Amino acid sequence: MIMAAVIEGFDYERVRVAPDVSLNVAVGGSGPPLVLLHGFPQTHLMWRHVAADLAADHTVICPDLRGYGDSDKPEESGPGVYSKRTMGADVVELARVLGHERFALAGHDRGALVAVRAGLDHPAAVTHLASLDVLPTLDMWEALRGVGGAVGFHLYLMAQPPGLPERMIAASAEAFFGYFLDAWSTGPGAFPAEVRRAYLDASAGAVPSIVADYRASAGIDIEHDAADRAAGRRLEMPVTVLQQDWGAALGYDALALWRAWARDLRHSTVGSGHFMAEQDPAGVVREVRELLER
Repeated sequence: MIMAAVIEGFDYERVRVAPDVSLNVAVGGSGPPLVLLHGFPQTHLMWRHVAADLAADHTVICPDLRGYGDSDKPEESGPGVYSKRTMGADVVELARVLGHERFALAGHDRGALVAVRAGLDHPAAVTHLASLDVLPTLDMWEALRGVGGAVGFHLYLMAQPPGLPERMIAASAEAFFGYFLDAWSTGPGAFPAEVRRAYLDASAGAVPSIVADYRASAGIDIEHDAADRAAGRRLEMPVTVLQQDWGAALGYDALALWRAWARDLRHSTVGSGHFMAEQDPAGVVREVRELLER
């Protein structure tokens, strides 16, 4: 494994979810199933506090997404390899192999984009959905405009054709990934040294697949979202959204954007920073538990 750090008390295994892809997954607890999907530039380890709490009465499943951490990283042979549709199908198959045809789902950042796509594509499988600090892909691109959009510079870098972004990032991987860990946290010491090192090592070892994940969000993922918007498809399960107040900074109404995607919505603005599952795990656990009671 890349990472020495693990979620204490959880069992680890590799689960095949596609002919050429197996996911590294930590599983703990017992009870109704709940899948937690990590964001960038992290791994399943970001859920360590939240997962330990929720495992008291749930079967908590924490995978590394395809292309991240210790999961397989297939070559980007086409736009669908890292589409959120493909990654969402990974999650549904993961739960099925582990014995769960229906499950609750929470995602942070990139994992939230996967969770939303899984909820749209597999409404019979996803019972509840939580999204932490992201907008749906189509809305995200529409919200980034003018000088304020510079906050998403990495999105534009990794949207470029294969070659240049991979070389640029690999040449300064520690500085690149470390920048986001620092800039998006609410203060120094957000991550223990061993956790920070695990994130940096895992990300540096996955530059091509991480870029491919982002590149898909500048292409095929937009197509999928646009098709759903045109068809009037929405998330039918109870949805909870936790976000920083990006709307005030970038000039959009986050609640209105999410209402267009979710019929049963609870939307909250939080002050705990982007990495809220690590900087305010109790608050995240409280919101997830409230969601699961709806």
